[in-house]
Amino acid sequence: MATIGFIGLGNMGGPMAINLVKAGHSVKAFDLFEEAMQRVVAEGAQAASSAVDAATDVDFLISMLPAGKHVEGLFVTGDQPLFDVVRKDTLIIDSSTIDAATAQRVSAAGAERGISFIDAPVSGGVGGAKAGTLAFMVGASDEQFSSAKPVLECMGKNIFHAGDHGAGQIAKACNNMMLAILMTGTCEALNMGIKNGLDPAVLSEIMKQSSGNNWALQVYNPVPGVMDGVPASNDYQGGFQVDLMFKDLGLAMDLSQQSASPVPMGSQARALFNLHKSKGNGGLDFSSVLKLYQDS
Repeated sequence: MATIGFIGLGNMGGPMAINLVKAGHSVKAFDLFEEAMQRVVAEGAQAASSAVDAATDVDFLISMLPAGKHVEGLFVTGDQPLFDVVRKDTLIIDSSTIDAATAQRVSAAGAERGISFIDAPVSGGVGGAKAGTLAFMVGASDEQFSSAKPVLECMGKNIFHAGDHGAGQIAKACNNMMLAILMTGTCEALNMGIKNGLDPAVLSEIMKQSSGNNWALQVYNPVPGVMDGVPASNDYQGGFQVDLMFKDLGLAMDLSQQSASPVPMGSQARALFNLHKSKGNGGLDFSSVLKLYQDS
């Protein structure tokens, strides 16, 4: 079993770290919020006193941070950059969702010092993080991917080698843009059915068994009361926040501009989430975009 540092213990990172503990690894966990750290410590992790402590003398170091500036600051440009702390044989796995250019830049900075840094963003939501069924999209060399895979398999069910450094972030941007399109489209169809007198549970089942079937209908229904255990049935609390979806759609738009890729549906989805966010819903789960249609 390995000694693993884990930095960033939010809605996703916390359950991921707990699954590493359950798999038998020794986990040194750190978060700026003491409450988040204590939830992981209660499951058997060791509380690190700082990010530097979490990164010291570990075989693997996993980070789950909000944005590219936090990742670059933590490892390269901050007051105590972790590239100055980690052992040369430590494999750094960044599971944050950030822009590919930053992931490539940080990886290159690590490589100059003989340090391996790979990008491995995730998909599957908080439910997947808790269940250990996440999908990992990894940007790494073949050797780095082989080293990381046994650790990632403790937290995920589907581990994909997307390509070289930064490829994981590109795959994640494509995936989340598609997710946003699917969720807004699903909400649009369900709302139309409801406003025309259909039972949303019945309509959902019809579409699930027909050509409109998709992930949102299967495991993340946006209509309150239709499905147990999803944010829609908990006042849209928990899950994947509108603020984060809007951030990820911004990453997708940047990527589309860099590659001259037309994304009319992705752009429309981002506009819808922007409007929903502007109404004070940024802290709600992204399936709450249904409210945008209901309130129209």
